[in-house]
Amino acid sequence: MRRLTALLAFVIVLAGAATGFAQADPPRGLFLMTDYPAQAVRAGETATIRLKLSNAGLPPEPVALAVSGAPTGWKVELLGGGQAVASAMPGVNQDVSLQLRVEVPKDAQPGSHRITLSAKGPLTQAPDLVLTLTVATEAPAKLSVKSRLPSLRGTPRSSFEYTVTVGNDSGKDLTVALSAQGPANFQTTFTEGFGSNEISSIPIEAGQTKDIKVKVTPPRDVKAGDYPVLIRVAAEGATAELRVTLQVSGQGRLALSTKDGRLSGEAEVGKASTYNLVLSNDGTAPVEEVEMSGTVPTNWKVEFNPKSIPGIAPNEKKEVQVSVTPSDKAIAGDYVASFRANGRGESASADFRITVTTSTLWGAVGIGVIAIALLVLLGAVARFGRR
Repeated sequence: MRRLTALLAFVIVLAGAATGFAQADPPRGLFLMTDYPAQAVRAGETATIRLKLSNAGLPPEPVALAVSGAPTGWKVELLGGGQAVASAMPGVNQDVSLQLRVEVPKDAQPGSHRITLSAKGPLTQAPDLVLTLTVATEAPAKLSVKSRLPSLRGTPRSSFEYTVTVGNDSGKDLTVALSAQGPANFQTTFTEGFGSNEISSIPIEAGQTKDIKVKVTPPRDVKAGDYPVLIRVAAEGATAELRVTLQVSGQGRLALSTKDGRLSGEAEVGKASTYNLVLSNDGTAPVEEVEMSGTVPTNWKVEFNPKSIPGIAPNEKKEVQVSVTPSDKAIAGDYVASFRANGRGESASADFRITVTTSTLWGAVGIGVIAIALLVLLGAVARFGRR
C-alpha cells in the first residue's frame, strides 16, 4: 500500500511539473539576432551580415541602434531597406530586417575581431549582439551546377527546357557567366527562374544558389537520336559544367502538291475532271491513318481515290486522284478548291485553282438559236419592207 501511495505521489509531482512548464510565459523583450554570429571576411572586400531586431510582446517604441568595437580602418554601417539607419521600430511580436555592411581594408591582417551591436529603447534594451569576424586568407572561387532532369524527350518541333541550379560555393559574391555548346543549328537561351528575359550572366551571392532555365530548340529537320548539350558556368577563373541530353524522336511531315507543282486545272460545267495529286512524307517517322478531304464551291462534288491511306513512310510519296464535278449551274470563271490530308498528328493542305468553261454543245446550240433569230428577223424585214 505504501508503494502505491508513493507511486501516486510521484505521478502527481510529474503532472504538476508538466503543467508548470506548459503554463510558463514566453520570453518578452527586444532581441538582436543573426544566423551566423561568427563569420569569415576577406581583406579588401565588403561583407554583408543579415540581422534581425525582434520585439517579443512589447509595445512598439523607437529603438536606437549602435555599432562599436570595429577595428581601426574598418568601415561598418547599419542598413535597413537598402539605406543607412540609426533606429528601428518593430511592431508587437514582429521583426525588422537589418544588414551590417562591413568594408575590410586591403591591408587587414589575418585574425579575429569582435564587433558589438546594441539596440536601446526608451523603456527596454536588447542584450548586446557580439559578432566575431575573422579575416581569412583569399580562397579561390568555386561553382556548382546541377539539374534534377538532365535528359528530356520530345519531337523536332519541341522546345527542350531544363531547370538548372547554379551554386556559388565560395565566400564572396560572384557574377556568373552562362554559356552552352551543342550540335550545329541547335539554339540555346538562358532565362532566370521565373523570368522571361534572356540573360548571359547572373549575380549570385556567396553561399547561395539560383535556378536558371535553359531552353534548347533543335532544327526542324533534325533526325531522331540523342543529342548532348554542354552547359558551362564561369566566374573569376572557376568553372563548372553540366551535360544535358535531348532525346529526339522521329516525326512525320506531310506535304501535298502535284508532280509538276502546278496547282491549277480546268473543268467543264456538270462534268467530272480528274487531277493527280502527290502526297509525300518529308519527316523522319511514318505518318499513319491518312484521310483525304476537300472543300469545293456549293453544289460541287469532290471524290478521292484512294480516300484513305494506311500509312506513308519517311521519304515516301503516294499518288492520289481527285475528281471534281462543277455544278450544272456554275458560271464560267475561276474557282478555288482546297484539298487536305490529315494523318495521326500531321496534316497538309493545298489550294487548287479550277477554271470552269461551258460545254461546246451548249455553245453550238446558242449559235444556232442566234442564227435562227437572225433569219426570222431578216424574213420579217423583207416581207414587211415591200409594203
